[in-house]
Amino acid sequence: MPSVMIRRNSDGNLSLYIAKKDLEASIVALEHSSAEQWGGRVELADGSFYYLEPIAEPKLPITLRAKRL
Repeated sequence: MPSVMIRRNSDGNLSLYIAKKDLEASIVALEHSSAEQWGGRVELADGSFYYLEPIAEPKLPITLRAKRL
């Protein structure tokens, strides 16, 4: 399970960065995006999927553990 950093890019969209792969991709879908529950299944622009344990909506940028699906 790699550590990933999630932040908002200059366009205001979410992006995910994986340091071990030196990969940065836009997040196109997030399963849960409410204030009470944020995370779950994440779809990236390159078609890959990751899973973030749902948490309360965080202050960005944030580093979390993600599981590749």
